Amino acid sequence: MKKVVFIAVICVSFYSCNQEKKSSYISVEKQLEKKKVPATGQTSVSADTISYADRGLNYALSTQSVLGKNLMTAIKNSGTSGALAFCNQKAYPLTDSMGVLQKATLKRVTDKPRNPTNQANAIELEHVETFKQVIANNELPNPIVEDVDGKIKVFYPILTNQMCLQCHGKPNKDIEASTLSKLTILYPEDKAIGYGLNEVRGIWSVTFDKSPK
Repeated sequence: MKKVVFIAVICVSFYSCNQEKKSSYISVEKQLEKKKVPATGQTSVSADTISYADRGLNYALSTQSVLGKNLMTAIKNSGTSGALAFCNQKAYPLTDSMGVLQKATLKRVTDKPRNPTNQANAIELEHVETFKQVIANNELPNPIVEDVDGKIKVFYPILTNQMCLQCHGKPNKDIEASTLSKLTILYPEDKAIGYGLNEVRGIWSVTFDKSPK
């Protein structure tokens, strides 16, 4: 069985690529209590759904924090080339380690992958397009919660900021020639360029058991 729920309201600084999340996060539950807005197509939002959204968000934020701190260290020590080396060699192992620690499966997927492993599947592509449409309408993206065969899947958008345009922006404008050259070597099938500010570069996909183990 598959159940999809759009949570009504969430106030969060969205997951800008390569940037550590700050303390502005307000829980889904508190936002719903404040706004009193029902979920799309729902007369009410269940406590379980709110809890799942918060859990998935916290798993993603914890992982993003670890990735962000390590990335900033790489940039500080070696500049943009250091960031490329970090992403190429260590981002996946760190993400997997955080998944093991939190008893969850965490992925960052997109319709325009730098690494083919990050290619979104059919369902994830639908969510990417949903978030793109929401952003295009200048609306707040709502987390998506799915109940699939006893597993909970939660999805959140990853938006571009100024810093990540150094590697994901427009060639010879945002991306320096030396960086573009190294990208070509490390990622010969790279599609993750040409972005502007505050665009959906991909999504976090977080999967976990209904009950914490």
